[in-house]
Amino acid sequence: MSEQKLMNRWWVILGALLIQLCLGAIYAWSVFTPSLVSEPYNFTAAQTGLIFGAGLASFALVMIIAGRLQSKFAPRNVAAAGGIILGLGYILARFAGTCFWGHLVTLGLIGGAGIGLGYVVPIAVGVKWFPDKKGLLTGLAVAGFGFGALLWVKLASEWGHLIERMGVANVFLVYGIAFAVVVLIGSIWMVNPPAGYKPAGWTPPPPTMNQIADGAVNLESRQMLSKPQFYGLWLMFIAGAMAGLMVIGCIKLFGIDALKSTGMDAATASAKAGTAMAVFFALSNGIGRIIWGMVSDKIGRKTSLILLFSIQGIIMLLFYKMGTSVGLLYLGSAIIGFNFGGNFALFPAATADFFGNKTVGHNYGWVFTAYGVGGIAGPYIAGYFRDHAKGGDVSAWFTPFLIAGIACLAAAVIALTLRPVKPVMAAEIAELKGELDGAIEKEI
Repeated sequence: MSEQKLMNRWWVILGALLIQLCLGAIYAWSVFTPSLVSEPYNFTAAQTGLIFGAGLASFALVMIIAGRLQSKFAPRNVAAAGGIILGLGYILARFAGTCFWGHLVTLGLIGGAGIGLGYVVPIAVGVKWFPDKKGLLTGLAVAGFGFGALLWVKLASEWGHLIERMGVANVFLVYGIAFAVVVLIGSIWMVNPPAGYKPAGWTPPPPTMNQIADGAVNLESRQMLSKPQFYGLWLMFIAGAMAGLMVIGCIKLFGIDALKSTGMDAATASAKAGTAMAVFFALSNGIGRIIWGMVSDKIGRKTSLILLFSIQGIIMLLFYKMGTSVGLLYLGSAIIGFNFGGNFALFPAATADFFGNKTVGHNYGWVFTAYGVGGIAGPYIAGYFRDHAKGGDVSAWFTPFLIAGIACLAAAVIALTLRPVKPVMAAEIAELKGELDGAIEKEI
């Protein structure tokens, strides 16, 4: 207890950033695919997509388990286990040879499980230390996830040339060791505050239409799943994840097709499209997590969600046309990445707002399953229309962006309807219990 009282809460932010920096490796997947589709692996593009998809699915599903574990065991132990499992997945991939199934299991299922275990811990611990800055905390806590993709991509390619120097298999080994070590260091500060902790000089705000009072509601997952607010957040998160992951999965192909349609040569178009993803989308993704979190602390989570999804919907509807100009392609990629990153700051904070700070660790795992749904739907929809286009017609990209844009605008409408969960008072519980007892007596 004394350790918790003496610990400066900003150490939690440092630990969160270190952990998420490594977990963000899943978004660096595109840097490995050129090696895996070449000799000696000869994987198909679909097979590399399956490995990535398996990682996303494992990530989302294990988060539900992780939420329960971090409320039963020391959070630092759960985070450390996540880092060890993530690192083990990459280390084992070094010895999987050219076997597709070996990489699916190691990088996909095992690696994704490690990410799922570690991801929720900094959020669950952080909102308890920062009830006064939940938006900022969740933004900072997951910012490393967005920036991690840029770091691991650049080390493997332009900055460190690791793949060129040692081969992709050895990069998996080096990365696996690095992930395990860095996450273990970050987990040192994953410690819950003392019971009843409040930051000095802070008192919980009164209830408003946009944000309930802290501590007014603390629902268990079973209770949360009966509330319409959960399904509203869940559907909104599907839309946000679908739009962002659709662009992550197709921006290189879309950028090439769109720029080539203006007469640009294939090599230049490929370089420009790569920059759109590796620089503009990736950097904005990390920055958006911090900025949207800070903004939501000022204007409220509900207003922020309405604003984010309105902007994202409009840009997704315009993105097809923006792709034919290099400057507008960069701008569109940056805005979409910025808003996509915002999802990961707003939704955990909104989960805490609606269903309670104390239970956010396991509740957010259920909300986060929407990410898995969106992660499958977005890339698949884009790939389906592109695969069925005749001769690589660039107009094939209009329909998937239209679908994502409409989904985001619908999410903005859902956000307008969100209302706080009403606390269930002791008197109401007693009344309900009495009604239930009476019904049982009548049956007997």
